Formats: sequence, C-alpha cells, structure tokens
Amino acid sequence: MQTSVEKNGIELTTDTHGGEAVSLRKNGTEYLWNADPTFWGHHAPVLFPFVGSLKNKEYRIDGKSYQMGQHGFARDMDFSLIDEKNDSVIYELKSSDETMLKYPFEFTLRITYQLTEHGYTNKWTVTNDSDRYMPFSIGGHPAFMCPINGQGDWSVYRISFEKMGFKPSHLTVHTIADGGLINTETKDLALDSGMITPTDELFAGDALIIEDRQADRVSRIGPDGKAYLTVKFNTPLFGIWSPAGKHALFICIEPWYGRADSVDFDGELADRKYSQDLKPGETFTGGFEVEL
Repeated sequence: MQTSVEKNGIELTTDTHGGEAVSLRKNGTEYLWNADPTFWGHHAPVLFPFVGSLKNKEYRIDGKSYQMGQHGFARDMDFSLIDEKNDSVIYELKSSDETMLKYPFEFTLRITYQLTEHGYTNKWTVTNDSDRYMPFSIGGHPAFMCPINGQGDWSVYRISFEKMGFKPSHLTVHTIADGGLINTETKDLALDSGMITPTDELFAGDALIIEDRQADRVSRIGPDGKAYLTVKFNTPLFGIWSPAGKHALFICIEPWYGRADSVDFDGELADRKYSQDLKPGETFTGGFEVEL
C-alpha cells in the first residue's frame, strides 16, 4: 500500500512493502529511481539488520551460525503504517517467528518520513525488545536520478562532497571484492574543489565505501553548476554506487551505520566493524536528510 504526502510543491510517496520511499517529486520532476529491474529493482530501501554482505553469507552468535543474504531482510518485508499526517508517515516492522529464524533478536524498527521546507528527513529508530545485547547495522540506499529530468548525460554532472562546510581535496575509499566483501586496501580518490565527475570507470569495481566521517554532505551538481539534490547525514560511513557496466540513470548516496564484512573478517556478529549494539530496552536513533 502506498501513501503520499505533499508540502511546498514536494510530494513524497512511500510503500508499506519495505517501508520504502518510492517517489520524490518537486514541481512534477521525479528525483527517485523508478526501480526498473533491468538495472536495479529498488527505489530507496532500508538496510536492516545488516548493511552489505556477510562473509560466506553467514554470521555467528556464541558459535552458532545463521544464514543471511545481502543487506538483511527488512527491505523485502511488509511494514505496518502506524501513523499518517499531512506531512509525515511512520512505518513499523516488529520481529516475528519468521525474522527470529534469521536473526534471533526481538526488535521494533520504525521509519519516519517527515517533509521539510525543501525536502524530507528519513529517521530510523531501532528498539531492542530482547533480554540480551542486540548487535545490528542499518543504512539507507536511496537511488537518485542522474541525469535529472532527462537533461544531459553523466559527463555534465558532478558529485560534490563536504565536511563541516569544507570541500576535501581527496577521499580515502574502500572498494568491493568478490562476494560483496570489503577490500582491506584503500585507494585515494582525487577531487576537484570537492567534486568528481561520475563515470563508468568510477563504478567499475562496484560501490565506493567512504569511512571515518570524511563527509557529512553529498550533493548532485547539475549541468548549470548548481546542486539539485543534497543528502545530509552524520553517519560513520557512506557509500556511492551505480551498477557496474550498466551506465544506469541513477546514482545512490547511501548513509550507513554498518558495512559489509572485510575479506579477512573471522569474528562473530558483535565483532563486525561499525556494529551498533543495544542493551535490552534501549533505542537507537539515526537517519539522513534529503534537500532539493
């Protein structure tokens, strides 16, 4: 079931399936990807209780192994719409017998979409309803149109990075290895006044993983040299992705609290890098903001 809210010419449509934003329009122009499965069959999924891939597609708790696919299960489940106002909606996913088989913790995940003057906020709250520590990861995977409104090609667009108002000269990035795992080596990504032009070569090795809070704002710069979309976040890391070799008409900007396992990872669930850990009854809050 889809629900739309509108404010100041901005219309946001969300869906109970996956609790996902499926359309973002401003004055009739679409900013979110249409989920064409030829390229990628999602719009802006939430990644929970894991971000990225697990080594050997499994994880361990107290020596017991559990199977899990990439990015967890929340994006493929039906949420409940628990609140709807003129400018906001709240979705909820609670643990069940089905989820307990894959992830042996009781939890409540809520996603709040709130329209703002110039866009919307995406807030996650995760509550540990179990009687033990609950390690998890959560992240966003919104895919934004590029080009926008059919104007030009990637070559006339830029991706801009900022950290506390400053534009970095380079970023240190991790790349993806076989099996969706993180390479231990890093590479230097040179920027021109904080910007880079998207190319097929840039995404040839899958996603670019930028750790250690190197940026808190990523913008898409259009042919006119102005930002037409900005994602603001305070997450410890984020990803930039477009499917390799497809020259798709979208690029994802992905704020994360967690990431895939590295190629040399050999620990248990609680040992995963950037794992979020909740005591029984505790609640985690995070998210990001999109500005048009």
